[in-house]
Amino acid sequence: MFTYKKLNPIAQRGLDRLDDGYTETQDLAEADFVLVRSANMHEVEIPDRLLAIARAGAGVNNIPLEECARRGIVVFNTPGANANGVKELVLAGMLLAARDVVGGVNWALSRKDDPDIAKAAEKEKKKFAGSELSGKKLGVIGLGAIGVLVANAAVHLGMDVLGYDPFISVDAAWNLSRSIRHINDVNEIYRECDYITVHVPLTEQTKGMIGRDAIAMMKPTAVVLNFSRDSLVDEAAVIEALEQDKLRHYVCDFPNPNTVGKKGVLITPHLGASTEESEENCAVMAVNECRDFLENGNIRNSVNYPSCSMGKCESAARIAIYHRNIKKMISSFSAILENNNIANLSNTSRGEYAYTLIDLEEKLTEGDLDALSAVDGVIRVRVVC
Repeated sequence: MFTYKKLNPIAQRGLDRLDDGYTETQDLAEADFVLVRSANMHEVEIPDRLLAIARAGAGVNNIPLEECARRGIVVFNTPGANANGVKELVLAGMLLAARDVVGGVNWALSRKDDPDIAKAAEKEKKKFAGSELSGKKLGVIGLGAIGVLVANAAVHLGMDVLGYDPFISVDAAWNLSRSIRHINDVNEIYRECDYITVHVPLTEQTKGMIGRDAIAMMKPTAVVLNFSRDSLVDEAAVIEALEQDKLRHYVCDFPNPNTVGKKGVLITPHLGASTEESEENCAVMAVNECRDFLENGNIRNSVNYPSCSMGKCESAARIAIYHRNIKKMISSFSAILENNNIANLSNTSRGEYAYTLIDLEEKLTEGDLDALSAVDGVIRVRVVC
């Protein structure tokens, strides 16, 4: 029996995946795992009992990843589960920037009591004239789950698409349309593109990547779109460029006092993944990840521990060992388990941390469990089954 705590509302379709072996608790200290969306866990006292945290979404800035890794708490996210919802909003953002739809809607509302509004519209519509996306150049920075969908969709809109991602995965590369030009120098996007959309994680290296130097290379008619993280863009530099007519628009999903109402800025209230489908997909994926981890010890889509999978737990015993990524750990484990046949073993590492799953042909003794836990560098030992 496992217990879980919700720190945010989670779509019922995901919770329906939890059977009678799972119960909800309101007390975090009693939880084996946590389901979270936007709640700030940096301000939460995380109990030692906790085994896993699943973020129903992609970003994990609200979770203390390093602290969790040090304490043997596996943190999951749900990459790609909300990708289509974000993709569609990015396309909407491009259309709003290309055609002054917002201005036209506001004009119509301002004349709602005018009986001659149809006649007036024919005279006024030229004020809201825009351009088409077809034939324009789109630069996609970051070709992960969302970036690939945006790039492929833009091809079907008749756009000339340039993609940049020095760390593109094999899966992403296979899914990318052949019509997309994959470039090795991001400055080529800054110099050539009419629309530039950024889809990279927020790190120390990417923070403020769209800044004065990048903007200086852009066309004065360029449109920058940011539906990833607000800090990827130097907002002060963008506002200055818009005021000086060195950029056409900044389209963003992260409202704040620095940008709302500024010239050339189009902002939505963090709607990227706010669709019924996205929320359900994220919830289902988060719950499935937690169940496979708790019931079988398998790790998929963790952001602080390596991926590791040995399928369904069917041996007499399976143990999971969380440990530092240092030499001779496997030999130490094998020596302790020398009187118990090892049926299967998988060891993976990620940076400073490693994870080992071991299937045994006999149940683990308390003495062996204590001995494994006492090995220098071991963080946590869990008997999975």
